[in-house]
Amino acid sequence: MATFHLWKLSSQKLGFFLVAFGFIWGMMLLHFTIQQQTQHESSAVLREQILDLSKRYIKALAEENQNVADGPYVGTMTAYDLKKTLAVLLDNILQRLGKLESKVDNLMISNGTGINSTNATSTVIPSSNPAEKVNVAGSMKLMLPCLTSIYSVTISWVNTDLINGAQEQCELPPMDGFPHCESKLKWMKTMWRSDPCYASYGVDGSICSFFIYLSEVENWCPVLPWRAKSDREDTDQKTVAEIRTDFNYLFKIMSAHDEFRWMRLRINRMASAWIEAVKSLAEKQNLENNRKKILIHLGLLTKESGFKIAENAFSGGPLGELVQWSDLITTLYLLGHDIRISASIAELKEIMKKVMGNRSGCPTRGDKIVELIYIDIVGLTQFKKTLGPSWVHYQCMLRVLDSFGTEPEFNSAQYAQSKGHKTPWGKWNLNPQQFYTMFPHTPDNSFLGFVVEQYLNASEISHPDDIKRQNQSLVYGKVDHFWKDKRSYLDIIHTYTKVHGTVHGSSTVHIPNYVKNHGILSGHDLQLLLRETKLFVGLGFPYEGPAPLEAIANGCAFLNPRFNPPKSSKNTEFFKGKPTLRELTSQHPYAEVYIGKPHVWTVNIDDPVEVEQAVKAILNQKIEPYLPYEFNCEGMLQRVSAFIENQDFCHGQVMWPSLSALQVKIAPPKQSCKQICQENKLICEPSFFQHLNKDSDLQKYGIECQSFESLSDIVVPAYDEKKKHCFFQSDLLLFSCAGSNEKFERICPCRDYMKGQVALCQECL
Repeated sequence: MATFHLWKLSSQKLGFFLVAFGFIWGMMLLHFTIQQQTQHESSAVLREQILDLSKRYIKALAEENQNVADGPYVGTMTAYDLKKTLAVLLDNILQRLGKLESKVDNLMISNGTGINSTNATSTVIPSSNPAEKVNVAGSMKLMLPCLTSIYSVTISWVNTDLINGAQEQCELPPMDGFPHCESKLKWMKTMWRSDPCYASYGVDGSICSFFIYLSEVENWCPVLPWRAKSDREDTDQKTVAEIRTDFNYLFKIMSAHDEFRWMRLRINRMASAWIEAVKSLAEKQNLENNRKKILIHLGLLTKESGFKIAENAFSGGPLGELVQWSDLITTLYLLGHDIRISASIAELKEIMKKVMGNRSGCPTRGDKIVELIYIDIVGLTQFKKTLGPSWVHYQCMLRVLDSFGTEPEFNSAQYAQSKGHKTPWGKWNLNPQQFYTMFPHTPDNSFLGFVVEQYLNASEISHPDDIKRQNQSLVYGKVDHFWKDKRSYLDIIHTYTKVHGTVHGSSTVHIPNYVKNHGILSGHDLQLLLRETKLFVGLGFPYEGPAPLEAIANGCAFLNPRFNPPKSSKNTEFFKGKPTLRELTSQHPYAEVYIGKPHVWTVNIDDPVEVEQAVKAILNQKIEPYLPYEFNCEGMLQRVSAFIENQDFCHGQVMWPSLSALQVKIAPPKQSCKQICQENKLICEPSFFQHLNKDSDLQKYGIECQSFESLSDIVVPAYDEKKKHCFFQSDLLLFSCAGSNEKFERICPCRDYMKGQVALCQECL
């Protein structure tokens, strides 16, 4: 028989429980009183009185609850709960009445009343007065059959199947827009007993309890329409984020870590530009968004990582990651969010211990300590190891800084395994948009970006005549071996300009003797040098760094080496093991595609004629400083603010960008969605794939599926036009803008974008 836990009752249910007991024993006392006052009334009259009172009570109770929806877990006091309560209660009462009747029979036998009983071993009720004993027993004997009859009828009304744990049918709503709901339900059916914390959220093995948990705690399913507003929603008061206009508190936080010294210097150097930008953006749009509690864990800076990036930052080490982290931390802080910064595994453990509390695997609820987690790939490994199996409950909070990106076919562990991809960086099974890249080169990931530091202030940029340019070039390559085999290329440039360099280290064997080498320069001094320079010379490596954008922002033209064939993990050692098959057509594809001439000249550096023509053209024109909006302080503030407010990977339904931005394009065989969208001056938007994954969806766009099948592959949804046959995606992690098929056409979701802000559609704000 189902156990009724009193502690689970609301105050209303507990009140009803007590009233029910009061009613039962009140009837018994009433009958005893009537029996004492009217010794000569017949038992039939008394029975009618009790039945009448019982009917009136049940009628009143029914009228009080007539408008309550009859379904499990509907609200604090429901018809379903009422019936379940009555079923358990009345079954228990009937058992007690049976025992009591047996005792009364034995009492009367022991006093010689002549009443028959089959139970001669029952305990006799003690009494000092034999006459009183007989009188009470007689009254009880008269009343018990009446009560038993009443409760037997009532328990048939509430359905005795409920006593044995039966659940009423739970009618589920449509799951459109919640693509993970069905798979999560299947998991819950077999695994809900795997952790006791599920029961603490009300999961009891029923479909309804699974659905309520998945819709109201983990948010993978739509909320049941008949559900009352949960206590969690009532108490979850949103706090508005207020923009900050000073850095005092941030510097106090960061001063506790020596690893942050380089970043503090960068933030301090750019402080006035940041503050001016956040004030400017606040005038243009409403920045009063929900204030988030954010954990920032820089795995690359931990001692356990072994990379020593912070230690090498002042001696020519790689700075791209530190630049991006500096600008992200600044953005989150100025937008008014609560941030905690960790740069050690010990700190990470301490913070996550508070987040998880004493709970086991389930996510926390109520006043959350952490709502968003910004982390890098190294930190992601540390995070997973720290939390163990329960890390899956915090996956949706993650935002992973990932310079080169992680494509869906490497992100899906099962698919990557099937393709034989051997990489230490993939197989995370996250939503691909949770990976944040340095440049908008992979539409499947989100473009976080960074800010290009400018020595020139806004007024100086608008007056380029103030800049005194020299007939000189600055080579992009601070390590000697970058210059290897580039002598003939550099000789052409030297024919027309003086050549400068910023190479560090003792080795200079590959540097021509005509190069004036400045060694390591501070950011300020580098900006001064760029002010005087006309040409910033790419050597082909490093790939996709921030320096070319700094040069362009300071009025230099960038000579961008073209790659033919394109470089990728298939032919370039640098990309081997990285979770992407992306092909780089030049040293800086973003500059090539989104900026172009006159600021960017993409050339074959092995072709002397092409190089010479480009150098002459650059020197014969005045090139003004240029910086795309997305790479200045205001642009990054705008983009990150939109991501925080709208990107939600903890709910099944993706509501952003709006479907009104969707433009469907058909990619011919051998062409990817990224390519077809780009050819139409659009961006592939992976959030829209789920809205093109049914035959009824495709009918809206004139695509008729006479037959279809489901596949787990990165190149679907797709279409065989000759056979009118459609292919749909069965693994939601594999929706991908990359990849093409030689036989059939890809069905591609494209969108427009804001000029200078490719991460956002024109209606995204």
